[in-house]
Amino acid sequence: MSHTVMQLLLAATVVLPLLGAVAALLPAPPGLKGKSPEQAVLRHGVTVTGVVLALSVALAAGFDHGHPARMQATTDLPWIPALGIRIHLGVDGISLPLLVLTALLTFLCALYSYFKPPVGPSPKAFVALLLVLEAGTLASFAVLDLMLFFLAFETVLVPMYFLIARWGGEGRERSAWRFILYTLLGSVVMLLGLLLVGIDGGTFDMVALATDNGSSLSHTTQVIAVLAIGVGLAVKAPMWPLHSWLPDAHTSAPTVGSVLLAGVLLKMGTYGFVRIVLPIAPDGAHTFAPYLGAFAAVGIVYGSLVCLALARKGAKGDLKRLIAYSSVGHMGFVLLGIATLTPTGVNGALFANIAHGLITGLLFFLVGAIKDRYGTSDLDSLAGTTGAALYGRAPRLGGLLAFGAVASLGLPGLAGFWGEMLAMFASFRPADGLGRPAFLVFMALAGLGTLLTAAYLLVVVRRVCMGGDVDPAAERAGEMPDGPALPDVRRHEFAAWSPLVALTVLAGLWPAALLGLTDPAVQQLLAGGK
Repeated sequence: MSHTVMQLLLAATVVLPLLGAVAALLPAPPGLKGKSPEQAVLRHGVTVTGVVLALSVALAAGFDHGHPARMQATTDLPWIPALGIRIHLGVDGISLPLLVLTALLTFLCALYSYFKPPVGPSPKAFVALLLVLEAGTLASFAVLDLMLFFLAFETVLVPMYFLIARWGGEGRERSAWRFILYTLLGSVVMLLGLLLVGIDGGTFDMVALATDNGSSLSHTTQVIAVLAIGVGLAVKAPMWPLHSWLPDAHTSAPTVGSVLLAGVLLKMGTYGFVRIVLPIAPDGAHTFAPYLGAFAAVGIVYGSLVCLALARKGAKGDLKRLIAYSSVGHMGFVLLGIATLTPTGVNGALFANIAHGLITGLLFFLVGAIKDRYGTSDLDSLAGTTGAALYGRAPRLGGLLAFGAVASLGLPGLAGFWGEMLAMFASFRPADGLGRPAFLVFMALAGLGTLLTAAYLLVVVRRVCMGGDVDPAAERAGEMPDGPALPDVRRHEFAAWSPLVALTVLAGLWPAALLGLTDPAVQQLLAGGK
């Protein structure tokens, strides 16, 4: 595919959601209204996100897979010459998978919302915000200018705030404010670091700075810049102990908000570490790598212990909140892989990013469906009292939940396994100059985290799918199963979830498809673009 066509494909992928957001706010043409204007605007969201997904797939098909380390589909135009800021776009083997994942999850969310509209204000505003959110996330993975990256990074905050505050559940306003305040404060600090790098490095161009590999930045400048940029990225990642906004945001967000928050937005933080911190300020990254590894390892164990506590009988744990805390642990593996500063670790981190997006996106879809049917996501209520629970009332839904759980705990043969395994493998032999004994401790903590993860997810499956302990009196009285049958997986749910199931299996059985893309790009990035 020609360079011009690739340029147009990437530019259209980023810009089309913004144009679609504007069009969503306009009155629907008379011939396209269908049954109602609300249906028309929801159909518009499906159409636009579907076209964006098709464009991203075409971009991936035209990508030169023989040279994934090279920036492709590049556009480089002056925007603000006085400040040296340019409209610089491009994709390589690191950003392309995240671009396609974003387009896929947004399309599935729009499709799900068409059949199950969110409860709240005007669907017009909902669709427009969903498309602005998609544009911001796609731009974050496609831009190659530090200031454009910051603008795209900030763009997603406003639509996600309103999605939580206007279409969320109980406590939505408090959760939305907490989300916006945490991420905005982190972003302010990150902006200072990005300005320091751009001014001292003489350019905001991420490719030029990566090729320079920190040679124009003093050691002190790199340390300060990595600290400032790292704080902003760590809040979004989310890294323990800067994660406390996440459980509330997930618990209060509507189903599609939770899917996009976990599946896409968290990846922006870890992507920033790989794209900006590691190649542009390698000395600063080396200085803070042991601390990043320590926070990551603690986060893995902490997230798992909290989930185990929430899963206990009588703890009144919320299933949505439990999966949110599981993200703290899973993203800890991503940060641990990055902290090793090795190609193995960074490849594992990028693989774990994609796996987490697929698996946790599926889990939040499933929890949303369970909550719709039961009217609650409280674990004690879902477990019931007679041992029938989900397998007896909606067996296909129960089977999918069990599949998502075993994928999330890292069962070999599914996508969740490879990223965590590579992160721990890299911790066994981190980059030269990093204290190996410390990383061996981090590896041991990560291994403990995998055991705890398996424990709480199996408890969840047993309680939600199989039910609580059987009451002998109820059993003798013939009161099983616990409650009437529930609607099982509907057609639109099957359409929204089956791609995630298929890709989870495919990535687990054929990891080389993804690692073959990321590895050459990671090798070049860590070598300073050489």
